[in-house]
Amino acid sequence: MSVRVLLADDQPLVRSGLRGLLERDGDITVVAEAQDGAEALRLARQTRPDVALLDIRMPHLDGLAVTRRLAEDPATQGVRVVVLTTYDIDAYIFEALQAGASGFLAKTASREELCRAVHVVAEGEALLSPSVTRTVIAELARRPRPPQRSPERLAPLTAREREVLASVATGLSNAEIAQALRMSPLTVKTHVSRIITKLGVRDRTQLVVLAYESGLITPGG
Repeated sequence: MSVRVLLADDQPLVRSGLRGLLERDGDITVVAEAQDGAEALRLARQTRPDVALLDIRMPHLDGLAVTRRLAEDPATQGVRVVVLTTYDIDAYIFEALQAGASGFLAKTASREELCRAVHVVAEGEALLSPSVTRTVIAELARRPRPPQRSPERLAPLTAREREVLASVATGLSNAEIAQALRMSPLTVKTHVSRIITKLGVRDRTQLVVLAYESGLITPGG
């Protein structure tokens, strides 16, 4: 089935360009366009897209606020968000990750990268491009370390699951983790699902935050 996408950007030319790039992929359909955050939220509730591509800076409601509201509203919790950013370093990226965004992509990305991002996120995986992953890690390194979590926080995980979690935290896809750890993609998918359940987090992107905050992975380490 075609992946249904909502586009939200305050610049008409940007929206037009993104639509043109996406619709060259026969398995992606743009179901709505929004020129500001408030309209994006309304259209998301109305059309229930699979993926929302949100500019991080928009009038009325920015991409961060829209992402948070989509995650909090039971009617739109199934909408996966890819945040579009003009700059590799953006002060809002870490907040968007915490708010529930499933991926991040620079507006300079190629058509192939854009379409892959939509498909990856629609399939339930997190997408952190290498440049954005570095930004998130740098932001985590800059922030004061949160209060020490209980040593038992990751105790439910097996050694193999910790390896998988560490790989997830670097932004690797299931296929890339499978290759790195020499297991099948299906096995990796099963591990990730179990880790999410065991740790009681919302989704894969929250695993990235938890991996760093728990000390499993250290920025620059």
